[in-house]
Amino acid sequence: MLLKSIRHSLEELISLLDQLSDQDYAQSCEALSNATIGEHVRHILEMYQCLENGYESGILNYDNRERNLRLQTETEFAKQFITEIKMGLKSENKIIYLEQEIDGLAIRIQSNYYRELLYNLEHCIHHQALIKVVVLQLNNISVNENFGVARSTIEYRKQCVQ
Repeated sequence: MLLKSIRHSLEELISLLDQLSDQDYAQSCEALSNATIGEHVRHILEMYQCLENGYESGILNYDNRERNLRLQTETEFAKQFITEIKMGLKSENKIIYLEQEIDGLAIRIQSNYYRELLYNLEHCIHHQALIKVVVLQLNNISVNENFGVARSTIEYRKQCVQ
């Protein structure tokens, strides 16, 4: 179910990118501290990339992202990248060590692949919510009402309707 949810969120991003020009994708937005939709998408995708790159070694460091400018300026390139991430998702869980430097101190925390997949899904949804702020200001762009909404919130809303 986790992999299905991740694929769904990534498909939502592709659907959005299908509707955006490169200009809209790379246009800064004051409501997002002058960030762009593309910068948020790049951030989402590079976090998944970090996880996939760290899978074999079992060492993960989200700070060591590539920060590929093409991901934040070219919708077609971003869509291809999303497809590669979807294909690279692993179904086998395993121990992973998360490394990070905080205030000059290196730390290492034990985690696992599924936990980090869940983190990335929630992280993706959070950034989709920010992206939605910009998208709702654009003409002729449609996103699902649940784009950028946590799965738990969607389920809660369904219960409230009943």
